[in-house]
Amino acid sequence: MGKINIAIDGPAGAGKSTVAKAIANKLGIIHLDTGTMYRAAALAALRKGVSPLDEEAVAAMLPIDIDVQYKEGAQRVLLEGEDVTEAIREHAISQAASDISRIKQVRLMLAELQRKIAEKNDVVMDGRDIGTFVLPGADYKFYLTAAPEVRAKRRLNQLKEMDQNGDYEEILKSIIARDENDIKREFAPLKKAEDAILIDSTYMSVEEVVQTILSEIK
Repeated sequence: MGKINIAIDGPAGAGKSTVAKAIANKLGIIHLDTGTMYRAAALAALRKGVSPLDEEAVAAMLPIDIDVQYKEGAQRVLLEGEDVTEAIREHAISQAASDISRIKQVRLMLAELQRKIAEKNDVVMDGRDIGTFVLPGADYKFYLTAAPEVRAKRRLNQLKEMDQNGDYEEILKSIIARDENDIKREFAPLKKAEDAILIDSTYMSVEEVVQTILSEIK
């Protein structure tokens, strides 16, 4: 049997990573959260005093040394050899990651790394453009979404679980802005692949979404 690649796309806060991680655990394969790679790129820019919106300045930084490793089944993200898995989850990084993801050179650099991982491993990969650009030939494709208000509440709860403060209205505003950024992005924008299965998780639990996806995977 050849490698199995599963693509899960969708907007910010839809629960893609949580669901993808659960799917990977149940199937005994790895999960690649591509959003963390853009967060790492954004962190690299901010540390160098470069605006994630400045395409020329960001391009001049490339390539950025970003690596993904797995320790005890958990994904760890390294930036120039430093484990930044926790650092990139700060709420301030979210918008910066969305901004830097609009830059074509950044997407091309990270897509190449993502494809190499998929070539070597059975993988569940989640992001914004997996089924449409990174892995258009994925065996299974899903598009996971939910109402912005629900996504904001989920993100707020996630921050609380990590002992971080958050404001619901600010998070909701950020999610709506990121949606606009991702959908209107000129290169590899967020959109549902034609052959992807649409799942609206607004009124679904994580387990219900997981079971829905597993029922489609042969």
